[in-house]
Amino acid sequence: MYIADAKRLTHEGARKMMTTAIDKAREAGIAVSCCITDAGGHVIALERMDGGRFHTLHSCTTKAVCAASNKRPTSAKGAVGQDLDVVHALGLALAAGPARWTAMEGGVPVLIDGQCIGGVGVSGGDWQTDLRIAQAAVESIGASWK
Repeated sequence: MYIADAKRLTHEGARKMMTTAIDKAREAGIAVSCCITDAGGHVIALERMDGGRFHTLHSCTTKAVCAASNKRPTSAKGAVGQDLDVVHALGLALAAGPARWTAMEGGVPVLIDGQCIGGVGVSGGDWQTDLRIAQAAVESIGASWK
């Protein structure tokens, strides 16, 4: 009653997702940074491909943390899924902390049996490509992102 069983993302699972993300980025002909976090938003794996811009390390980390925290893909939507204008999106990022929330797409949660065990963030391509790569990474370990 006072203790719950919890699943957790392993280092091996994070490495498998990282390998998938990098392979998908190479197929797309882009250099990305990718971050994999646990359910609490703590980094398990973080990589920047050769040619990846240095700011993408921060972007992908924030995307992974935000996706794990909200248990849904990152987007310009508020906590209950409402559309946010720019002022509200910036205000939410400032209130949550700039390393904790983002309106940028490209972050997805890692869900197993409805339980969030982590987050994946990808940065370096256009938002659709970042999102597609993050989704493929999650699916590579048999998890869901939605």
